[in-house]
Amino acid sequence: MASHYRKITQALNLLAARCGQGGCLNRMKAIKLLYFADRYHLRKYGRSVTDDQYVAMTWGSVGSLAKDICEDSAFLDEEAKRYAERFISPDGQYEYHSVGGVDEQVFSETDREALDFAVKHFAKLDQFELADLTHAYPEWKKHERQVTEAGTSVPMAYEDFFSDPADDDPILQRLCPNGDVFREVSDPAAREAYEEARKRERLWD
Repeated sequence: MASHYRKITQALNLLAARCGQGGCLNRMKAIKLLYFADRYHLRKYGRSVTDDQYVAMTWGSVGSLAKDICEDSAFLDEEAKRYAERFISPDGQYEYHSVGGVDEQVFSETDREALDFAVKHFAKLDQFELADLTHAYPEWKKHERQVTEAGTSVPMAYEDFFSDPADDDPILQRLCPNGDVFREVSDPAAREAYEEARKRERLWD
């Protein structure tokens, strides 16, 4: 398992500490906040915070490893499981809570900036509103029919995170009446940096 499980664990830990009640946070809400942090960082700096594999599901965009860590899933390898258990723990069917201090050394300055952005703009929404809001963005809409008709999950591509939602999308208008906040942080150089990084990765495939 790639070492980014540490950063995902600490991001979930930070969100529980900052947005939860007594350090306890709804899992779906945390996963959506991470998605918005990743969307911000990718569009501004050319990489995601978590390097997670996103899938489109009925309840929107989901980071696969973040979901497994939140749920203490059997899919986690032992190293990731042992690490996560030091910092977060499932709490009932839908929540998890922080059980250890946040190790912010795993974050870069821009990682923290992205997490701050997600908290500032989206933490006021509940988990169902956040799930609805992810449905407004092109990276999920691209797979909407397959997800809703087949009830399955579909791998998503980070390239699609650079696309903008329609200004007249009813979900966006309802939940973000001042408009799509991601338009303000998009940098064309970020997409170029992402594409260059992908080219280098493919050379080693």
